[in-house]
Amino acid sequence: MLHSRVRFIGILSVSALAAFAGACNRDTPGASSGKPRVALVLKTLNNPFFIDMQRGAERAAKDLNIDLVVQAADRETDVERQMQIVENLIQAHVGALALTPSGSREVVPVVGKANASNIPVVIVDTRLDQKAATDAGVKIASFVGSDNYRGGQLVGQYLVKASNGHARVAILEGIPGHETGDSRVRGFKDAIKDSPGVTIVASQPANWERDQGFNVFQNILQAHADIDTVFACNDIMALGAIEAIAAAGKAGRIRVLGFDAIDDARRAITEGRMTATVAQYPDEMGRAAIEAAVKAMKGEAVAPDIGVRIGLITKENAARESEKK
Repeated sequence: MLHSRVRFIGILSVSALAAFAGACNRDTPGASSGKPRVALVLKTLNNPFFIDMQRGAERAAKDLNIDLVVQAADRETDVERQMQIVENLIQAHVGALALTPSGSREVVPVVGKANASNIPVVIVDTRLDQKAATDAGVKIASFVGSDNYRGGQLVGQYLVKASNGHARVAILEGIPGHETGDSRVRGFKDAIKDSPGVTIVASQPANWERDQGFNVFQNILQAHADIDTVFACNDIMALGAIEAIAAAGKAGRIRVLGFDAIDDARRAITEGRMTATVAQYPDEMGRAAIEAAVKAMKGEAVAPDIGVRIGLITKENAARESEKK
């Protein structure tokens, strides 16, 4: 798990920084490099998932010979900061924008501002709220991401089989009302609904963060000592739950199910501290997002929905899948 105590404003290559400062309209290439500029705005770079996404985007930018500007807020919950970043990029007239929304509804107005400036927007990982976007007349070039609902189903189906249909489950949700986490929870619940022996005894938000994963699950354990399974909607919260389990002296007695398959989670699985997680391949998301953004910037046709594969990672395949990364 990567912990960064340094405030992060943005990561720019030297050429991208010069281009970002000097360009005066979206069709003007980078001032020093002569390359068009595309921006990738992430939820945070304090999460290995988004660092992997950045790496994939950087590889695509190199192959496509563009300048890539990568920016993010400190925390995934800081949607206001993310909106400010996007507004600044619009004012700087980037050629295209790829955005992982920190708030499915909240970012709709700023995407509308990009529309008004004729800057194509590719949404990545978390979909915009459909009703809010439709009501605002907001358009996007494409959505790039994995099927979070299906990922939740994979976890639920795995649990039903692994527990022989009997489990007492706590869920660590993401940010309340956030499309990504809500879809994962919904898929999980649908997968277990025909197994009455699998019971959800607690479900609380931990806002995607490790510290909150620890604190929330520690409190849940105190209230429900018979819990034998925790499903965390991302691996960061799952790792916090693992710490809470160890602190309670219950290591090895509670299944820990996560989502994202970050390196620390894969390692925890191979070491027996975690049970399973869902791999989304964020590097592929990053690459596909930049490829789509560049096409849209050039006026080329872009698929409205670009899916990225998912897969369940368990102890049986964790080492093998890690070697493929």
